[in-house]
Amino acid sequence: MAVTKQNVMDALARVGMPDGGDLVSRDLIRAVQMQGDAVQFVIEAPNPELAAKMEPVRAAAEAAVRALDAVGEVRVALTAHGPAKKPAAPPSLKIGGHPKPQDGPTKPTGVKRILAIGSGKGGVGKSTVSSNLAVALAKQGRKVGLLDADIYGPSQPRMMGVNKRPASPDGKTIIPLHAHGVTLMSIGFMMEEGKAVVWRGPMLMGALQQMLGQVEWGELDVLLVDLPPGTGDVQLTLCTKSELSGAIVVSTPQDVALIDARKALDMFATLKTPVLGLIENMSMFVCPDCGSEHQIFGQGGVAAEAEKLGVPLLGALPIDLETRLAGDGGTPIAVGDGPMAQVYARIAEGLIKGGMA
Repeated sequence: MAVTKQNVMDALARVGMPDGGDLVSRDLIRAVQMQGDAVQFVIEAPNPELAAKMEPVRAAAEAAVRALDAVGEVRVALTAHGPAKKPAAPPSLKIGGHPKPQDGPTKPTGVKRILAIGSGKGGVGKSTVSSNLAVALAKQGRKVGLLDADIYGPSQPRMMGVNKRPASPDGKTIIPLHAHGVTLMSIGFMMEEGKAVVWRGPMLMGALQQMLGQVEWGELDVLLVDLPPGTGDVQLTLCTKSELSGAIVVSTPQDVALIDARKALDMFATLKTPVLGLIENMSMFVCPDCGSEHQIFGQGGVAAEAEKLGVPLLGALPIDLETRLAGDGGTPIAVGDGPMAQVYARIAEGLIKGGMA
């Protein structure tokens, strides 16, 4: 009858150690293998010092296994398991702090265009548009980066399904994360989830400067910057300290949103940043039961504003439950090929054809 692993382990359990116990109870046996009548295994000592004294134990183990019926050849290796080296502490990377002086507007190395995506007020779906537009551009072959510059309320980690801290090999350079074909950076990656960012304006400006200048963005056709709502420090820093190619403004059709959207448009005009177009979000609601359309937030307000300004209406996006569920689940709706993904694909195609992305 052929020898079994259990036969070998039973034999080795009778081989004692100089400092007490046996080879099996001390968990020193590794890689037991049987090939025909040959048996081989490894004795792994806990440290090199003990291994130097264990040659008699190795010989005893070899003899014990050789004495088993049906065993012809025995090969025993004696090794030592050295103490695990403690990993070197990663360099400390601090985000925030006062911005560094700059001679003029700059652009990350390898990035061809920077597009800001802004809104006059919160709650109009700007971050949802940003994540889906980034994915839609990537699906059409563009090399895309997405910078979540909404310092106080970063949402891209959730929307893009990424939740880990970027690496930093030297405490200065930041290695961005990737998801759905998009290169990502967000202050949300650097903070504990649920932890508030309690910073004054200069720290916001410093953080934005770091995320633009210290991140290894690589070669990108376009870097989309998801701005916070309003017309504050982050917008001012981006428009004056970076070589911004243009801005896209997102609004809902309702008058209250358009009032604030006009302020965002005026801010970009004041800062001499070209507005490349407007996107109307939540333009309508299509009843899933009867198919009828309902203009919950009004109709045509953003289109009229775009015509007044002489800029393109890049797209009109309806209220869509699947879009919301996809964003909450970390996989933007543009990843798929459904109706909403096709809408984002058309917006992305328009930007590419217009030389804007």
